[in-house]
Amino acid sequence: MITSPPYYRQVFNQSLTIVWINVVYAQDSRPNRGGPGITKKGFLPLDLSIKVTLGLLAAIFIVFVSVVSYQTWVEKAYRTSLSSTYSYTCTITTDTSLSNVTLFLPLPVDSSGNSPIVERFSAQDIVGLPPDWTVILYDTGKATMVRITTPLIIPPAGTVEEKPYRIILSSEMRSDTVIDTRDPINNSAFFRPVRDLGEVSCPSARFALPGTPQCYRYTTSLYADYRARPDASVNISSTLTGNNSWKIFEPASNSYTTTIGVRMSGDRHGWSTMNGTLIGGIGTFDAPDA
Repeated sequence: MITSPPYYRQVFNQSLTIVWINVVYAQDSRPNRGGPGITKKGFLPLDLSIKVTLGLLAAIFIVFVSVVSYQTWVEKAYRTSLSSTYSYTCTITTDTSLSNVTLFLPLPVDSSGNSPIVERFSAQDIVGLPPDWTVILYDTGKATMVRITTPLIIPPAGTVEEKPYRIILSSEMRSDTVIDTRDPINNSAFFRPVRDLGEVSCPSARFALPGTPQCYRYTTSLYADYRARPDASVNISSTLTGNNSWKIFEPASNSYTTTIGVRMSGDRHGWSTMNGTLIGGIGTFDAPDA
C-alpha cells in the first residue's frame, strides 16, 4: 500500500511536543525577583518563545498540507489510470474428424455465480466461434457451463497429431471493480466446481514471476460426447487471466492466471476430469486498494 512520506506522523507528534514545551517555558519566563528582565536560567524570553511556537505551528501546517496533497494526488493518479480486465481463451485441437459433437465446458464465475464471460457467450460475441456452432448456457447450481453442439468438426487436409487442427475461442472483458488477484478462488472469477485443491511450488527461478505468487493445482469437470476414430487425439483447454494495471510514478500491475485442460482419445460419451493450475498474487500490490 502506498503511504504518506515516511515518519510524518512522528514528526507531527514531536513538533506538537516542542510547541507545548515552549508554551510552558513562555509561562515560566516572567521576570524574577532578582530584577526586571531577568529570566529563569535556561528558559527563552517570552517574545522569542512565541516566535518559535508560531514558526513550529507554521511548519506543522505545511507538513500536513503536503501530506494531504500527496495522498490526494496519488489517489487521483491511481483512479484515473486503473484498468481491470479479464482475458479468456478456450482451445480445442483434434487430429481427425469429430461428428455429433456435444461439449459442456466450464466457464469462469465468482463465488456468487457472476461471470464476466457469460454475456459474451449469450450474445455469441466470442472471437473464433464458428458460425455453425450452437451455444447454450447452463447453470448447474455449482457451476456455469456452456453447451456447444455441432454436427461436424472437420480438420483440413494434412492434419496430423503433431500438427493438429486448432480452434481458439477468446474474449477480453473489462471489470467494473478491482479484481482480487490474491484470492481469486473465493473472490474472483474461476473455473468451478473446484476439487482437490492443493498448494504446490511455483515455477523455478529461471521462470521466476514478479511479486510473491502462490501456486495451486486442482481439478474440475468437462462433458464430451462425440464420435471419432479409435486413435483420435482431442485436447481441450481453457485459460482465464485477471489483471489490474495502473500508473502513479511508473506503470504497475498485478494478476492471476488459471488454466484447465484434458486430453481425450477415441470416442467420448461422458464426463472427464480436467486438471487445473492457478498462479495468484503475481506482480505488485503497492497501490491504494491493495
